[in-house]
Amino acid sequence: MPSPFPGMDPYLEGSLWTSVHFSLSAEIARQLAPKVRPRYLVLPAERFVMEISEGVTVTRADIYPDAGVAHTKLERPPSGGDSATIASAPLRLATVIPSAVPHVTIEIRDAANRRLVAAIEVLSPTNKRGSGREEYLAKRRRILLSTAHLMEIDLLRTGERVPMQEPLPDDVPYFVFLSRAENRPLVDVWPIALDEPLPVVPVPLLPDDADVPLDLQQAFSAVYDDLGFDLAVDYAQPPEVPLQGEAAHIADELLQDAR
Repeated sequence: MPSPFPGMDPYLEGSLWTSVHFSLSAEIARQLAPKVRPRYLVLPAERFVMEISEGVTVTRADIYPDAGVAHTKLERPPSGGDSATIASAPLRLATVIPSAVPHVTIEIRDAANRRLVAAIEVLSPTNKRGSGREEYLAKRRRILLSTAHLMEIDLLRTGERVPMQEPLPDDVPYFVFLSRAENRPLVDVWPIALDEPLPVVPVPLLPDDADVPLDLQQAFSAVYDDLGFDLAVDYAQPPEVPLQGEAAHIADELLQDAR
């Protein structure tokens, strides 16, 4: 079954996002590759960001080695020998260990010399908070100072947006940003409402070649349908990332229509 939402599905912004992010990035690469060959290569590049959860309860599934809280009894001193007693720790608590979060960048490279022409980023929570954001902004800065184009697809309502000199509209939940190398610092921005489909956006290449279209809604729908996310989501319950105000009202209407 298709998603009850015409565009981005807010029920996928929680624990399912890692699967969505990875699959959507791969689908975008599959959609673009035949459109740009033979002059260009479309290469998904994977990297890992180390993140420590801040202000979030850490569960056993997040920690290795597996450890809980254990109450221990003090052992009796050994008979004879040294009379000093080694005290057993009254508690055993699990510490927070950084976890490696996978990220995928879609790189479009010139097939002749492998020069980076354009990078497409589907943003994840780690791109928008804490040390992961700092790492991403450093990478973003390197691209913006190069001759490569940069597209950023932000389908997450939480976290900080990409830095802009002017405020973004605050009444829409999702955005696509396109920084063309020849137009910087100006950035093309597509605000996306909850009740509208994802746009078809242009992907720029080298100056002698025309833009190629990227149908984000087609890519998202293919991922949702092929992987069966309708079986993974309970639409009778509130989403993990809460909807508020007008967005909650719109979501209720869309879900009622779907039912």
